[in-house]
Amino acid sequence: MNEDIFWQLIEDCRPTGPDPDFERLAAALTEHLAQSPVCVVTGFAEQLAWTLYRLDRRELGQNLSGDAFLYTRCAVVAAGRAAFEDVLRDAGAFAPFATDLIWAESLLYIPVRAYECVTGEEWHHNTRYSYESYSNTGGWAA
Repeated sequence: MNEDIFWQLIEDCRPTGPDPDFERLAAALTEHLAQSPVCVVTGFAEQLAWTLYRLDRRELGQNLSGDAFLYTRCAVVAAGRAAFEDVLRDAGAFAPFATDLIWAESLLYIPVRAYECVTGEEWHHNTRYSYESYSNTGGWAA
């Protein structure tokens, strides 16, 4: 899955109306991916990990716990491509997500649940990039 397809999928699955913790978005994405081939599920996982990895930078997460930083980065992704690109360009665009503790932890479980629906097996896939907080050593270099 390429980056454009990843972002289009997020946009296509975005619910109308309020979705404060992005639970409805996560459910819609999971449902969509559960109807897809395994390669689409793993491709989504790779793009999600890569996107979160790119947000794993000192200027964004230095005042947050590891979990808070991860879930807040998820919220940036859930907010869409424009929000993601704004944060990459200007670290100040991350502040509202961090200050208001906007989290989207549920995005992390989308590939796991979709994979289990498609295959009937447990997820044992490691993505090329780690989405865990502080794993992007280049983003945390002094």
